[in-house]
Amino acid sequence: MNIRTEQFNDVHLHARSLQGWGAIYNQISPGQARSELAEFSTPCAHAFRERIDKRVVQHGEAPRGRICFALPVAIQGTARVQGREADANCLFVLQGGDEYIFHMPMSMDMLSITFEREAFERAMTGAPWPAGVDVLLRQPIIRVPSHRLAHCREQLLRLFQAVIACPEAVDAPQAEQGIEHAMLGELMRLIADPACDRSQRSTCSSHGFIVEKCHRMTMLDSAQVPSIEQLSRRLKVSRRTLQNSFRSVAETNPVSYLRSLRLNGVRRELTETTLGELSIGDAAANWGFFQLSHFASKYQDLFGELPSQTQRARCSPRVSRTARA
Repeated sequence: MNIRTEQFNDVHLHARSLQGWGAIYNQISPGQARSELAEFSTPCAHAFRERIDKRVVQHGEAPRGRICFALPVAIQGTARVQGREADANCLFVLQGGDEYIFHMPMSMDMLSITFEREAFERAMTGAPWPAGVDVLLRQPIIRVPSHRLAHCREQLLRLFQAVIACPEAVDAPQAEQGIEHAMLGELMRLIADPACDRSQRSTCSSHGFIVEKCHRMTMLDSAQVPSIEQLSRRLKVSRRTLQNSFRSVAETNPVSYLRSLRLNGVRRELTETTLGELSIGDAAANWGFFQLSHFASKYQDLFGELPSQTQRARCSPRVSRTARA
């Protein structure tokens, strides 16, 4: 069993360290980030708990051949998954290969568990599932009774912390299988609970759709920076609707949000290359920043350090520019 616990002061290093996901983490709120990541993996499961003190937007693809669950341990305010609003009484579900955008609020603490799809389906085949569960699992957000979710969260955290605290106790195939079955059993009982409404449907809000559309447009054409007027025309919405959408979803305005995405893009390129491979000016230009003094000031406002203070790679870059989106 692979087990590890790490702390970071950079959300990009945090994201890069997470096994099997390859997601992009974009820091939205200002200041040097502080985060913790604890994880373990068995032949059929991967569990991790992450805590980040800044508002972060995750963008990526769920691991193929897997089904992924996540429970908020602590959440201040609301999160957004696939444009849908979620609170502390929600279970998040992603199918392997699904692209996702996840807006994490400040100081969110989350436990995620990913199972091999085949192992999960074998468990489903042998269980007396109520009608409608398979349809429910295709929803990215499942609302469950708060008391039942609290019990499930408590049991899963207990299992998780036992593995992290005493890895030698589960360092055997039988123990690994026991952990897998225990975690899967807790989640299955939660979803199969009679109090869980299996006819529920979560729909993407118009605000969530607008923000995610702007997010994708920025990531796909980073060097071209559209104005608010251009975004409004492309999406056929008013300037006020655009402003309200970003306030509702990300608690900021569209200019600050999209600039933060581009500043994060520069930071990723700096951390993944050496000074000899890519200059700060070229990295900034790749993401639409051409006035270096203005760029450096905004970079420092967001990350708490100047771009010249960002730690550069010591070897060849590990991620190409095409991986950013």
